[in-house]
Amino acid sequence: MPNTYSDILLPGLPLFKKGKVRNVFEVEDKLLIVATDRISAFDFVLPSLIPYKGQVLTQLSRFWFDYTSLVCPNHLVAAEVDDFPPVLREFRDVLDKRSMLVLKTKVVPIECVVRGYLSGSGWKEYKAGGKIGGMKLPAGLRESDRFPEPIFTPSTKAEVGHDENISFKDMEKSVGSGLAKKIRKISLELYNKASLHALSEGIIIADTKFEFGLIGDDLILIDEIFTPDSSRFWPLAEYAPGKGQPSFDKQFVRDYLETTGWDKKSDPPVLPAEIIAKTSEKYLEIYRLLSGKNDL
Repeated sequence: MPNTYSDILLPGLPLFKKGKVRNVFEVEDKLLIVATDRISAFDFVLPSLIPYKGQVLTQLSRFWFDYTSLVCPNHLVAAEVDDFPPVLREFRDVLDKRSMLVLKTKVVPIECVVRGYLSGSGWKEYKAGGKIGGMKLPAGLRESDRFPEPIFTPSTKAEVGHDENISFKDMEKSVGSGLAKKIRKISLELYNKASLHALSEGIIIADTKFEFGLIGDDLILIDEIFTPDSSRFWPLAEYAPGKGQPSFDKQFVRDYLETTGWDKKSDPPVLPAEIIAKTSEKYLEIYRLLSGKNDL
């Protein structure tokens, strides 16, 4: 069993940002993203750690950044400690497999969500009014139904609290029409390319989210992509619309928390050992299936 990390500090390096899962450090003119083993759900960071989670998020993003690089350039500079600046070498033990050196960008303040199937917050919004983010959808859709074509449903990018679905027109007002249309086009292309690969490995990518940044006028894919934290992964062989699906992502943890009676306002409960182990197993399995690699 590997070491797990609830927090990672690198003495001498300024902390640029601390997210729910990642710590980001400034290294010269670049950023170092380090994934801990924290897990969040319902806008809370849980008190339990998931073994291998930080490595899976990093290595799966690394796989996908390479796989999609012709669709959109990304911020990845290096993911091997040997390729990092010398100042980072002394932290090799903690950085290995869970860190990426990346370009600094001007972050576009939008969560760029692509949905191929009706699930999650989209399903709740559809049930309430037949729309997602102001987009009218056909009547009579069931939970987990596949859309005729994937849809782009942006949301706010909240530093604290919950992201809120917005309309594409609202996104255009926020970032400009030209940039919004470019992001929508690239997001759909990224989803379609990754979905074909995943289907060939028996996995449905039900939905996913991207973040983008700008370097001058150049659009850059940033953060993480197609990980179990940012996507819903369903086993194709078990797909059965009309209900929720078994998954290889953190929906498993959300589903467990729904059974605990937790009010989602107070401190979240500690996860039982069997839930922690099963979650870790799911993250490792989806990494193996999608990357084709047996080891991290």
